[in-house]
Amino acid sequence: MNYRLLDASQRDPALAAKCALAVMAKAPRPGKVKTRLSPPLTLHESAALNVCFLKDTAQNLADVSSSGAAEGLVCYTPVGDEALFNGILPDTFTLIPQRGDGFGERLLAAAQDILGCGYASVCLIDSDSPTVPAAAFEEAVKELARPGDRVVLGGSDDGGYYLIGMKKPHAEPFQHINWSTPTVYAETVAAIHAAGLELVDLPTWYDVDDGATLEVLTRELLRDTPPPFAKITGYPAPFSREFLRRRASQTA
Repeated sequence: MNYRLLDASQRDPALAAKCALAVMAKAPRPGKVKTRLSPPLTLHESAALNVCFLKDTAQNLADVSSSGAAEGLVCYTPVGDEALFNGILPDTFTLIPQRGDGFGERLLAAAQDILGCGYASVCLIDSDSPTVPAAAFEEAVKELARPGDRVVLGGSDDGGYYLIGMKKPHAEPFQHINWSTPTVYAETVAAIHAAGLELVDLPTWYDVDDGATLEVLTRELLRDTPPPFAKITGYPAPFSREFLRRRASQTA
């Protein structure tokens, strides 16, 4: 199916009570996504696992959105590869293109564009964390629905974050951050406090972006062994689980 494309210049009043749960994602082309997982995976396996991550994250967000308080979408790159998401996302999802050069620019532009469509709030969510507990997303939606301005942040155990949510497109959390380093979360927290914004912390989770974290995911999904920092149960991620199960059986 072809998903509806959102246009930031067209504000939709019907979205005024909803939180946009937006996955920041690259179109799943082999050699373009999850390349740090090769090895131990091949580039084609890395792309296939990336599809599983997208399917699991999107279904998790669709379930969270079923209450009517939120809506799932994908903020994607590159423009022109929209068809590569066909069959991956629930039919309730919409697409909106990324713009900007650096990572911080893209995140800020995504917040600006999605809020410009008319949503009451937005959560920008990574595509590398397929087992984030649904309760974490539900908490983000609930906190952003409360009166007053605030930023919601879900930290990753590697020093980054898997979610940032806001009601207004505040630039400060995206400026002067040393992206792709272990200090991203701490620098973002400092920027939020320096801007005088209320901060709400979500449960810590993890990204899957190399062989070591792939093993963490394997232990969680195939051996029912949650990561040591987990205080709540992760999402079962059935697509990722099946990928890992098949691969384990083939390499046994």
